[in-house]
Amino acid sequence: MTEASRRSQLGLDDVFGPGGRLAGAFEGYQPRAGQRRMAELIRDSINDQHTLVLEAGTGVGKTFGYLAPVLLSGKRALISTGTKHLQDQLFDRDLPRLRDLLGVKAKVALLKGRANYLCKYRLELADEQARLPRRDDARALARIRDWATRTIDGDRADCAGVGDDHEIWPLVTSTNDNCLGRECPLYDECFVVKAREKAQKADIVVINHHLFCADLALRQTGFAELLPETDVVVLDEAHQVPEIASMFFGEAIGSRQLRDLAADTRAEQKHEARDQPGLAEAADTLKGTTDPVLEALARIDNERLPWAELADEASVTEALDRLGDALDGLVKELEIAAPRGKGLQALLGRAQGLRDELTAFREGKAETQGHAVRWVERRTRSFTLHTTPVNAAGQLKSHVESAPRAWIMTSATLAAGSDFSHFTRRMNLDDARCEQVESPFDFPNQAVLYLPPNLPEPVGPGGAREHTLASLRAVYPLLKASGGRAFLLFTSHRALKLAAETLGEHLTELPLFVQGTQAKSALLEAFREAGNGVLLGTQSFWEGVDVRGEALSLVMIDRIPFAAPGDPVRAAREQRLKDKGLVPFMHMALPEAIITLKQGVGRLIRDTADTGVMVLCDPRLQSKGYGRTILDALPPMRRTRDGRVARDMLLRPVEPPIKDPSETPTESLAEGSENTI
Repeated sequence: MTEASRRSQLGLDDVFGPGGRLAGAFEGYQPRAGQRRMAELIRDSINDQHTLVLEAGTGVGKTFGYLAPVLLSGKRALISTGTKHLQDQLFDRDLPRLRDLLGVKAKVALLKGRANYLCKYRLELADEQARLPRRDDARALARIRDWATRTIDGDRADCAGVGDDHEIWPLVTSTNDNCLGRECPLYDECFVVKAREKAQKADIVVINHHLFCADLALRQTGFAELLPETDVVVLDEAHQVPEIASMFFGEAIGSRQLRDLAADTRAEQKHEARDQPGLAEAADTLKGTTDPVLEALARIDNERLPWAELADEASVTEALDRLGDALDGLVKELEIAAPRGKGLQALLGRAQGLRDELTAFREGKAETQGHAVRWVERRTRSFTLHTTPVNAAGQLKSHVESAPRAWIMTSATLAAGSDFSHFTRRMNLDDARCEQVESPFDFPNQAVLYLPPNLPEPVGPGGAREHTLASLRAVYPLLKASGGRAFLLFTSHRALKLAAETLGEHLTELPLFVQGTQAKSALLEAFREAGNGVLLGTQSFWEGVDVRGEALSLVMIDRIPFAAPGDPVRAAREQRLKDKGLVPFMHMALPEAIITLKQGVGRLIRDTADTGVMVLCDPRLQSKGYGRTILDALPPMRRTRDGRVARDMLLRPVEPPIKDPSETPTESLAEGSENTI
């Protein structure tokens, strides 16, 4: 029997039914109507080549729900995930497992951005030229050098002993700016080229949203396409795509790019133009001009500010003038040096590109035409000048409509209640079919939503501090009842810090795990080993962390996650909505807050046997008209204002969780007298 005929005979009943292959392969697997419904909708989308926006509630089994119809279709598919971690999980575990189970021989490939792959040429340069300031950097370089002799694909995630965030990696990986392309002397050994060639030959390619949007942006500028043409595109965790797309469809020039250009010029000058000291001097001058810009911006209170509020600041404009002059000087020196080597030619192109971007930023033509907003981002040791599209929907739509294919956009949070308009407007998907598949969980019996009474408003002078303390007093007896096993999630780092200080003094019998004290993975591992911990985090813990069973029985969220005011890009988007006669709060702020809150609330119930208490400490949920809209958009948990009901829920015996092979944890965590603050 041929591969095609085998697939045609295998239907969704054979996969998801009571006697299907999932039930036969995984002990405890229970067929779910929602998962089957999801697979049917995706199958129809693939057959009809239409766009499907699909919200799949927690516990539906989303991953297998879209993988099965894609594999059975026999079509070439591109699957994009929200993070590199999820990308690796899908490629290393979920795809092979289901492919083998279905007997499908599809070729699969993993493709990441070029900065994730070792560059052998830059490794040689680092060995020859790099003067590493720290012993740890030298040790890391030695480990990478040893790993380079054994690695097959050059994926830096596989380099043991050197963390993915180590500062050594930019020295031994390439970017679009510093890659020499076909002119590289080690082009035939390039891991990026090999990964792309494999992707071109594959039936299914697994990428992440950053690479997906980067490829769309490159196509827009006329460069070669990074990704193969496909019949099906699946965007998992699709709620992240509009914001990522805005970043990639914009322009940015920052101190890190400029300093990297200066450092690479220095290295190439020693390698190919030792008799041209003016080149090294020009590189040093460029590096030195980034500090005055940072110093001028340090006087500004906000970290993100519209350029319009800085354009008349003499200290800022003078510093940028000197930066522009330094770029001009480096371009002139590189024009002299470029004929000496391919590396210097590439540096000339980078310097010219950055000079043009700086000029374009200061002229602001895109902003004057109403398509984009210019703004400045300042951090402690870096700055970035951004030109960001007010809405990237037009660019996204052009790609969706570029060829007949199926587009599947799925997530647990795409709608505000049953309204998808916020997402579809940002993606410009006027003709998309929008569907919701409900969670199989019995929320009224599995969870209690506790709304503590008499809490102060979290806004106004002094209100934020008092609200945080009142929220801690409200949740404190529940922490005692649950014996830890809790996430306390905050919408600001200031509230997180206050909570850590307060609970550190008053909750000494339970271990605290505070975001920022360790890397995220290490923090979660420590939480797992403790078994009775209380983890304090901000919004980075609101999604992508899956804690099942008794390991997590209590989640508190301090306030409605409205976006912070004053962001220049949001201000421009609000004005655009006003120009269309729409109300920004109702059409942007409120839907965004609902979708984000649904992500946070979704941390609590992750399995059919999970039970627990969700505590929402924002009194506006009860006092404001929009509060009911928000509450009605959340899973249908029992609501109470009585702390005793919440405490009794935490003391209720729990059945062991049922294993679910199609929705495995992203971050797995093992199990683990009223007082007042």
